[in-house]
Amino acid sequence: MKLYFFQQSRATRVRWMLEELGIPYELAPVDMMKGEHKQPAYLKVHPMGSLPAIDDNGFSLFESAAIMMQLADKHPEKRLAPAVGTNERGEYYQWILFAMTEVEQPISIIAQHTLFLPEAERSTDALARASKRFKAVAAVLEERLKGRDFILGDTFSAADVVLGGVLYFASRVGQLGEDTPTLKAYHARLMARPAAKKGYGG
Repeated sequence: MKLYFFQQSRATRVRWMLEELGIPYELAPVDMMKGEHKQPAYLKVHPMGSLPAIDDNGFSLFESAAIMMQLADKHPEKRLAPAVGTNERGEYYQWILFAMTEVEQPISIIAQHTLFLPEAERSTDALARASKRFKAVAAVLEERLKGRDFILGDTFSAADVVLGGVLYFASRVGQLGEDTPTLKAYHARLMARPAAKKGYGG
């Protein structure tokens, strides 16, 4: 298993997942600061030049959530995904997609307009709209997690890795506040896991 990797990217989520699974893997560094992700060799791996991507014995796959769902299904003995066809599996899909479409989108916009875009291209209106949107989705998660250790209940799953990865991004741009104490505590529990520390600690 080869993971194309840059520390300041979504590849850290996949490394966390690989550590949870406890399977052997190698890191294939791609230095985004030097533009290596836009070079022809890497564009053959990921046509958009984004990270992460994996090479699993000749099978290539990109998109972090897709990779993590695939890995969970390939290693059912690790019990990181509910059984196919169950209601729990439906909720598993729901929260993974919620994390990627509802939670990460406003966080990405916030990051763009506070960190990544040149000052002249930043928009206070776009930032305000994204911040308002994140507060709405954070409130949904806050309610969901009351009385639960993990997003599906008492059982840790790949859905927690996906959501935890997005919340790590949210924390880096200052969006986990005192108005969501349950969500903050959930995020702290996830980040305290040895596999998460490995993924995010280098």
